[in-house]
Amino acid sequence: MDEPILPELPDDLGDLTPAIDGSPASENTTGPDHGAVMIAAFEGWNDAGSAATSAVLHLTEVLGGHKVDELDPEDYHDFQVNRPVVSTDDDGRRVLTWPTTTVSVAELDGRRFVLVHGIEPSMRWRTYCKELLGIATRLGVRTVITVGGLLADVPHTRPIPVSATSEDPAVQALLGVEQSSYEGPTGIVGVLQHSAQEGGMRALSLWAAVPHYVAHPPSPKATLALVVKLEDLIGVHVPLGDLVDDARAWEHGVDELAEEDEEIAQYVAQLEQAKDTVELPEASGEAIAREFERYLRRRERGDQPGEARRGRPGSKDGGGHAGTPRGNVAGPSSPDTEVPAAPEADGPDEPGADGREDAGPEA
Repeated sequence: MDEPILPELPDDLGDLTPAIDGSPASENTTGPDHGAVMIAAFEGWNDAGSAATSAVLHLTEVLGGHKVDELDPEDYHDFQVNRPVVSTDDDGRRVLTWPTTTVSVAELDGRRFVLVHGIEPSMRWRTYCKELLGIATRLGVRTVITVGGLLADVPHTRPIPVSATSEDPAVQALLGVEQSSYEGPTGIVGVLQHSAQEGGMRALSLWAAVPHYVAHPPSPKATLALVVKLEDLIGVHVPLGDLVDDARAWEHGVDELAEEDEEIAQYVAQLEQAKDTVELPEASGEAIAREFERYLRRRERGDQPGEARRGRPGSKDGGGHAGTPRGNVAGPSSPDTEVPAAPEADGPDEPGADGREDAGPEA
């Protein structure tokens, strides 16, 4: 089970920088006049394994993001569903932390990145999206990237698949993807993407497929896959910190748990065989070149594991253990159903795109 940790990078998901900047590749620049990029993730139905929110928390940390705004939770949350948390500060005082959506800004290489982390609201979704996109407009956002995680029949021992979808014809043409044909329940990620598109912004969604039999957070291997793909899309170097080590430790932890159950071990082997059967025997030249270029960039910058790492974005508070998943590995017939188990309007919808033939409602 010694497979590579870094995620696969499909050829049809090239560099999105031209689409983000709104200019042809030959005219692409990184100046602020080309608009800011919003990257948003939400805890809840769209966040299998906390992979998406952990990716945004990681970006906020390593890019030096600072909070500039937040939404009033009174308008959007049922506090019996998402309760406030009481804690004690360094001075011994009791502090209440309310569930909310925070907006942070990071400036890097002349580019502005607006990073949104929140909890899927309980009510008033249209008003919620309108307020959030209003903040985005004031901050100069022209492109919105929503990030999600979905449960799928994929083995934990293989690179985590990351898929992209968009309602924008220009983005569809650039990425070589079609608009999803899924019809059914959606999450706040789907509503926000649709609202951004309707408001004249470029909008797309990234989805990481999380193995359904190990759905409990954290899921650092899926987080790593999303961060690497986002790095490609936004065209900015993102330090990986401990994500690679965390992903390797997580995989080994799942290996150990799976080996204790013969049924699970056989199921994982079946998933591996199915995955390997449908893939090409070797990567394309373009994919190899892109991966080698990334390696050289990191080598030139002298990146080391653990750099720029102050916390571990494997849980809601940025802490948490990223080695072995909490709890037991779920059996093949009992996936965690608290998060979506298949793609939806803003996720991949073709059979096999997420490893499932019977795709149902998802985020």
